[in-house]
Amino acid sequence: MAFESPHTTSGSPANNAATMMAISDQEFDALRSLIYTRFGINLTDEKRSLLVGRLQKMIRDNQLGSFQNYYDYLKSDSSGKAVSDLINLVSTNYTYFNREKDHFDYFQKTALPAVCERLKKQNRKDLRIWCAGCSTGEEPYTLLMLMHEHLGAQYSQWDAGILATDISERVLATAEQGIYAADKVASLPEALQRKYFKKLADGRLQVDEKIRREVTFRRFNLMNQTFPFKKPFQIIFCRNVMIYFDQQTRNALVQRFSNSMEPAGYFFIGHSETLGRDSEFFHYLLPAAYQKGSL
Repeated sequence: MAFESPHTTSGSPANNAATMMAISDQEFDALRSLIYTRFGINLTDEKRSLLVGRLQKMIRDNQLGSFQNYYDYLKSDSSGKAVSDLINLVSTNYTYFNREKDHFDYFQKTALPAVCERLKKQNRKDLRIWCAGCSTGEEPYTLLMLMHEHLGAQYSQWDAGILATDISERVLATAEQGIYAADKVASLPEALQRKYFKKLADGRLQVDEKIRREVTFRRFNLMNQTFPFKKPFQIIFCRNVMIYFDQQTRNALVQRFSNSMEPAGYFFIGHSETLGRDSEFFHYLLPAAYQKGSL
């Protein structure tokens, strides 16, 4: 999840100042506060024009007239749909296969083998991995391919699979289909492309069904003060999400992640993020990769 410049054409409202709706300081602060409270996204003053660009079409289409009327509409809607539509508009989910490749290498060569070995010693085969902020699905699908590569024919003997969550219903719908343009898949090793994708008539590629059915996609808000999971995870990916939170929100979220993880579990964040080397919950392994507990 991110809040970045919208991908628009030169004639779109987001790029044509003449068509931009006016937003007062009071309206911007009200919407900024609501977005922060509901989703943890900390919008700076520099994001003001982006917020207008994202929201004005919907305000016009619904004949709300102003950002104040839109704010009142958000506050009065008891169905939850208005707020859900809001996060779909303000979140930009930029990702691709094999993004920050060193994390996948470490997962495949170190973290996954270590977790599997530890579980075997405990006579367990419940492998629990969570992709928080999964966007359009490239990350969880890549991890599942690597899990199949590591476990091979024994995969079916494990209670494995991946939980993949995001706040945006829009990106989750894309993720569930598992259909991608060929250039988005090209960053994967050719062996994985051949083994785990099928080519569609329009040239796009779809993740093989045996991989798709192993991912559980769910809408989930990381700002929930308690996480409802019955069992802890051994590995959690939450990459390029916390960069949009302020320090207080990040600290609280990291603690909730730690509480949802087994001892010695692995935690991956984005390369533009850091926990610092003095985190009370995780110790540093390599850039943007940590392990629960202290050395």
